[in-house]
Amino acid sequence: MNAFNRFILLVVALLLIAIPVLLLLIAFGVLSAGVVAQYTGYNAALQAISGLSSSVFTTVVRTIIAVVGALIALIALLLLLRELTFGRRMARSTVMDDTPGRETVITSGAVKTLADGAAREAGALSPSTSLSSDKGTYSVSSRIKVPDSGNFTEVATRTRENVRRVLDDQGVPVKDVEVTVQGTAS
Repeated sequence: MNAFNRFILLVVALLLIAIPVLLLLIAFGVLSAGVVAQYTGYNAALQAISGLSSSVFTTVVRTIIAVVGALIALIALLLLLRELTFGRRMARSTVMDDTPGRETVITSGAVKTLADGAAREAGALSPSTSLSSDKGTYSVSSRIKVPDSGNFTEVATRTRENVRRVLDDQGVPVKDVEVTVQGTAS
C-alpha cells in the first residue's frame, strides 16, 4: 500500500475514533455544544444533537446505539493499529517468476517453512524463523537451539549458510540471514 493510501486510512481511522469521543463528551456535558461549534463550525449538527433529550431514546435504542458505536470504535482502532504497526514490515508473498503463463508466487509462510527445514538440516534444534521484507527481498532471522554436544559457532554458521543456500536454490530473494543461538536443547 502506498503512502497516500496509508495516510487516508489513518485519517479515517482517527476520525472514526475522534467523532464518537467528541459526541460522548458533549452528551455527558463535559464540553458544551457551543464550544465545539466554535472550533468545528458544525453548528446545525451540534444543535440537533444537543437538542435531543434522553427521554427520546428507549432502552432498546440505547443498547443498539451502544453496540453499533462500540463496533465502529473497534473497527477504527483495528485500522489505526494496522497503520501504526511498529517494527519490520513483512510481505505476504513474493513473485518468483512473472513471465506470462509461468507466474509463480511464494508466500511468507512457505519461506518460513523452508528456512526452518534448512536450519534443522544443518543440525539446529527447535528453529523459529521470522521474516521482514524490504523492496521485495527477505531478511531472515532464525532463532535456534544447539544440541548439548554441539559447537555453537559451528552450528550457527552451518545453519546460516544452509538457510541462504536453500532459499537461493528456490529462487527466493534474500537480503540477509541472521542466526541467533538461544542455548542448548535439553
